[in-house]
Amino acid sequence: MSDQVWASFATQLKNDGAICVRRALDADSMRMARAAFDWSLSHPGPNHSQFEGTPKAPGRFYQDLLNPDVLTGYRRLTEDSNAADFVAKLWGAPDVWFMYEQVFLKEGGESRRTPWHQDSSYLPIEGAQIAVMWISFGAVSRDDSLEFVRGSHRGVLYDGSRFDPGDDTAPLYGDGTMPRLPDIEGNRDRFDIVSWAIEPGDVLIFHPRMLHGGAPTHPGTSRRTLSLRFFGEDAVFAQRPVGAGSKGEHPRVGKDGPRVGESNSPMGDLYATLSPGDPFRHPGFPKLRPRN
Repeated sequence: MSDQVWASFATQLKNDGAICVRRALDADSMRMARAAFDWSLSHPGPNHSQFEGTPKAPGRFYQDLLNPDVLTGYRRLTEDSNAADFVAKLWGAPDVWFMYEQVFLKEGGESRRTPWHQDSSYLPIEGAQIAVMWISFGAVSRDDSLEFVRGSHRGVLYDGSRFDPGDDTAPLYGDGTMPRLPDIEGNRDRFDIVSWAIEPGDVLIFHPRMLHGGAPTHPGTSRRTLSLRFFGEDAVFAQRPVGAGSKGEHPRVGKDGPRVGESNSPMGDLYATLSPGDPFRHPGFPKLRPRN
């Protein structure tokens, strides 16, 4: 892409908080991404969860994230694909670290839509140079794709969704440090909601403070998606409330607070070793660019 196109995408990402880039990943990078995804399915980590359907409503939902052995299966993807280079171009900065992966497999049955939420509510990180790269291995229509509230990364950080089937806005922490999520799905006309249909090779890139949600899957369909999370030089540690338990789809500390080493991931260690505003760094988050 030309410098002008890169600049346009960078401006859109800064202002809107989410972009869709057509054919962002080349064929080799997509093969690496699929190999990494398949590795995750065959090597469940301590944070994985799986739900099977019933004879009347067959289906399968599988998700995993923050596998402590992630680089065993993701080293080629993170180091040799063009994903990290793409993020560096958008930031206009050379330094890129890999934070963690997240995989979703939904097939067969009807699943509920992913409630509106912000990833940043669950993650102890702040900064402009943070990006989520969402990759689908199959075509996804606009109606079935991720949805975003445009510009919401520059607004309020809400309490996380508890993913309560009875109330999408039920707060994760509920301690008053962050306001409760608004009922976006019940008042869609009040929000500037954007989404894109995508094909394999296209990627959605967004800041984790973005309010976003996802459509349900439908009977007879399947969806395989991989999210990669990166951060840059300006990323700093941000304290989040503790006492939330370990339910939901995002990493966070245990109900009695963080304990070094118990989480099997760098996230727990950060609470014990960093103070708010410290550079967000940990040996478990490898630096990808510039190459050594």
